Amino acid sequence: MKLFVKKSLEQLMATPEEGHGTLKRTLGAGSLIALGIGAIIGAGLFVRTAAAAGAHAGSAVTISFIIAAVGCAFAGLCYAEFASIIPIAGSAYTYAYATMGEIVAWIIGWALVLEYALGAATVSISWSEYANKLLGGRIPFEWCHSPLEKILIGGVTHHGIINLPALLILFLLSALLIKGTQESATVNAVIVFVKVAIVLVFIVIGWHYINPLNHTPYLIPANAPAAVLPDGTTYSYKPFFNHGWGGVLTGSAIVFFAFIGFDAVSTAAQEAKNPKRDMPIGILGSLVVCTILYILFSWVLTGVAPYQDFMHAGKEASVAYAITTYMHGFGWLSTLVTIAILAGFSSVILVMLLGQSRVFYTMSTDGLLPKVFSDLHPKFSTPYKSNMILFVFVGLFAAFLPESIAGDLTSIGTLFAFVLVCIGVMLLRRTNPTMERPFKTPLVPLVPILGILICLAMIISLPLSTQLSALAWLIIGLVIYFSYGVKNSRLGSATDALPRASDFEKK
Repeated sequence: MKLFVKKSLEQLMATPEEGHGTLKRTLGAGSLIALGIGAIIGAGLFVRTAAAAGAHAGSAVTISFIIAAVGCAFAGLCYAEFASIIPIAGSAYTYAYATMGEIVAWIIGWALVLEYALGAATVSISWSEYANKLLGGRIPFEWCHSPLEKILIGGVTHHGIINLPALLILFLLSALLIKGTQESATVNAVIVFVKVAIVLVFIVIGWHYINPLNHTPYLIPANAPAAVLPDGTTYSYKPFFNHGWGGVLTGSAIVFFAFIGFDAVSTAAQEAKNPKRDMPIGILGSLVVCTILYILFSWVLTGVAPYQDFMHAGKEASVAYAITTYMHGFGWLSTLVTIAILAGFSSVILVMLLGQSRVFYTMSTDGLLPKVFSDLHPKFSTPYKSNMILFVFVGLFAAFLPESIAGDLTSIGTLFAFVLVCIGVMLLRRTNPTMERPFKTPLVPLVPILGILICLAMIISLPLSTQLSALAWLIIGLVIYFSYGVKNSRLGSATDALPRASDFEKK
């Protein structure tokens, strides 16, 4: 049983050229940057900013964004090197297979399910909240919230049953992905332009409504009054990770969700026209643009509304709440922001579902998952069966879990993947130092080590329940691997070896 068997670079690059049975190369550098921004700017910015500020960091959520951005920058540099060397679909899973072996590749591939699938579920939940906001709250609480959520309305407790709007948007975007990658990228580019424009409008107008008192004190003090939650319970700021610098660190782990997406660019490597040049541009370009917008946005949002408000009002629709409550006369902006946010959430879900299906596609071609995940549509050349299965899987999480649980699990899965990518860069530099690297991560091993340390710090700061849930998810993944993956692995089986590059050259 060769648990640590590695896929050589020759085997990775022995993917047949575009044609029947392969993904189409249709994406340029501009599309990849738009793809990254499309995945990054969404629920993380419009929802998780208020969640982190209200419960942990206060106005210092801007510092939380900086910490998360630095961690992402280190990981992004490592991703860029790998993406330029190995322009194959699969993202961190593929990189781990080449540097750390099959069992580690499986673990990271399974962790990416937390990032992409649960990421899509988390954003679809936020989409549902904003859609109801746009409709004036016409959708009853029971039909747009999970069974784990409740709220007091007029002294009566209402419990959620199922989140139907979240299921609707997942269905529509899954259908679009089945239609084709280029069509999806075009829709995404239009949405990206709209939502970036709205973010800039909010920053410019909201800057004039900043109340300096809302930024004082900048960090939440330990003796801050307890907050009253919508269900009538109270929330204490006394625990270490709920105030001060501990709260800032936890805030960084929460808003880290806002940066998830730049690595999704790497899952589309096999569909890029010139991946060795365009992949680093797409990854790092989208990360830089979004980091600047995030810091400005969080400064304005926490300046317009006090952080305490985000604990008892606004919830997922926090931006619209801040505008209608504190920016009088700009009701039109609240409506416009809500529409733009809905569009923005849609592009995030689109890219997350794209990323997940491409990871499963690669794992399936390696034999670690059933063939159904790599079956391509005869006309559209997309993994349509995988998209159908993912709709059901992601839909279950979106329909029956609250945003906070799904969001934290998404963050921990991504952070873990980032740690392994940083380790992989150091290993590949040692095992294959002379290979051609179109893009090189600077200051190795310093940059990867710093990326590892920052990501681990954010993992530690997440709630214990989230850590235990992630551990349970890992155990489930290992059971699947040892019961199916080991037996069907193409690389691990001597009777079903991977093709060599020369085999395709002969053809």
